[in-house]
Amino acid sequence: MSRQYRPRKDRGASHVGERFEVEVGAVAHGGHCVARVPVADDPGTSRVVFVRHALPGERVVLEITEGTDGDRFWRGDAVEVVEASSDRVEAPCRFARPGGCGGCDFQHVALPVQRSLKAAVIREQLSRLAGLDLDVRVEAVRGDQGGLHWRTRMQYVHLPDGEIGMRRHRSRSVQVIDQCLLAHPDAREPERGLLRETVEPYDFEVAADGFWQVHPGAPRALVDAVLEALAPQPGERVLDLYAGVGLFARFLAARVGEGTRVVAVEGDRDACVHAKHNLAPHRGGVVQHGAVDQVLATELDEPFDLVVLDPPREGAKRVVVEQVVDRAPRAVAYVACDPAAFARDVAIFAEHGYTLTSLRAFDLFPMTHHVECVGLLERGTTR
Repeated sequence: MSRQYRPRKDRGASHVGERFEVEVGAVAHGGHCVARVPVADDPGTSRVVFVRHALPGERVVLEITEGTDGDRFWRGDAVEVVEASSDRVEAPCRFARPGGCGGCDFQHVALPVQRSLKAAVIREQLSRLAGLDLDVRVEAVRGDQGGLHWRTRMQYVHLPDGEIGMRRHRSRSVQVIDQCLLAHPDAREPERGLLRETVEPYDFEVAADGFWQVHPGAPRALVDAVLEALAPQPGERVLDLYAGVGLFARFLAARVGEGTRVVAVEGDRDACVHAKHNLAPHRGGVVQHGAVDQVLATELDEPFDLVVLDPPREGAKRVVVEQVVDRAPRAVAYVACDPAAFARDVAIFAEHGYTLTSLRAFDLFPMTHHVECVGLLERGTTR
């Protein structure tokens, strides 16, 4: 039987390639700023364009890279700067430009201002999605060189002639490069095998092609933030969700004491194998393989004092948040790599009496729009 395909809806005329001179507005989640262009057939109205390679307050000429009459918003690149911000700098990489490599969002921005922009995004998402008004500061982390040379793992496009490249923004097309300035001097590409990663005083077994934070300073910074937030006490039971190879579980196990129940739940089977090895020195440590929502729906129906929640970019979502709440922890440390998903989940926690009582943010991905947060959610408290 032949498969029936739904015809693609006609969204009207394309405006790709058109240029507009605009004043750039606020930074937005995703590595761009907001601008508005007039709607030709509807005088007095305008359309939102998300513009890369710009800064708030600048006047630029933008070129539309995605957009039709039927789209709610368009995308564009600032191809000419008419009035530059004082925060603009020369991008250190010649490929970080409109139409070039898509890996970096903010190379044209002074490093301290990059962090201010990321803080503004976190504040806006928490305000809009969780109804919170918080002061946010994004902290620098040791291990990069002025925002460069920090990626310990790289994934290049290897071309037939032996050259290497990186994908362009929102594209499968390739920008040929000679080097990436974000790459750590010892950066490696994904491969089969086993690595030993050290976060003093422990060594961790990790698959060479498995997940481990790519900024050299990230594991230490996140571990310290989680331990500071949760303040674990001897005898407290711990549930580490989306546990990876057991980084947080290992440190928490040492704090709560030998024989205390520490359960790590992870969906990747290979990561579970390594987590069992990494958590083996702790008597009372358990590694459970399976999707977090499914495991919590059918197993571990017991109280836990502390929970670490380190979900993927889409967040934990309601089903997992409510299963966590059902375990009645006194505190939850939420490690978030997406401010919008984090804010949505914080709002769900609030419905169940858990308040965001502290928040730290870390610049683990300089020159990009990505940022990592560690939030503490506590039951029955006020901020």
